[in-house]
Amino acid sequence: MAETNGNGAANAVPQITTLSQYIKDLSFENPNAPRSLAPQERQPNIAIQVNVNAQQLAESDFEVTLKLEGSAGEAANVMFKFELDYCGIFRLVNIPQEQVHPVVMIECPRLLFPFVRQIVADAVRNGGFPPLFLDPVDFGALYMQRVAEAQKEQGSGATA
Repeated sequence: MAETNGNGAANAVPQITTLSQYIKDLSFENPNAPRSLAPQERQPNIAIQVNVNAQQLAESDFEVTLKLEGSAGEAANVMFKFELDYCGIFRLVNIPQEQVHPVVMIECPRLLFPFVRQIVADAVRNGGFPPLFLDPVDFGALYMQRVAEAQKEQGSGATA
């Protein structure tokens, strides 16, 4: 899959191939059932945490884990809690080395997110509640935030 430019030289086309997707870990808790299943007077407080991790499996293959933790309610009145580790194995071809990390940490989770969203909605619905449809996640902003935090830690570590 190479294209040629006007000089006859081949230009490699960048590719991200999804080799596999799978649930690595899924937990749903309904600790106060059946009391928590009664109609609520007000909307529960919903908290969601999103993390992305990756590990290189081979020269061009990466396992990317999209980890979500969430809950509805608070303290003794928790309606439900869930944890999901959803993974994908991706093969990156013809991606410049300086772009590999951002692609793995931004584009790969973006490809996984629709599946994660459906799994969470189904788990919450199967737990006896209306489905929880997660808002889209800006993985680019999340990546930039993590890079800034890492740089800040390096800066403070050097002065300590």
